[in-house]
Amino acid sequence: MSVKAEMPTVSKCVATQCAYNMEQRCHAMAITVGDKESPGCDTFFDANVHSEDVARIAGVGACKMTHCQHNLDLECTAKSIQVGISRAKISCLTFARKAA
Repeated sequence: MSVKAEMPTVSKCVATQCAYNMEQRCHAMAITVGDKESPGCDTFFDANVHSEDVARIAGVGACKMTHCQHNLDLECTAKSIQVGISRAKISCLTFARKAA
């Protein structure tokens, strides 16, 4: 039996150069986080044009960071996440490595 979970939201994103960003909010329908090694925002892309649907708030559709404490079956279980710059990359700042 599967349980329907609410998709975590992107509560803040400081990647203002991203096409989905307006006023530090992500307006993509959903984002994907990570590439197994780094919790980067796979949905980020640099553009001069920005999303016009400011009513839509992005959710976290998938997370590839299996070693994150918020990851359960490749889904994010955090209530919300923040996206910002970490190690010069656009990343999920909510990422927290699972205890060994």
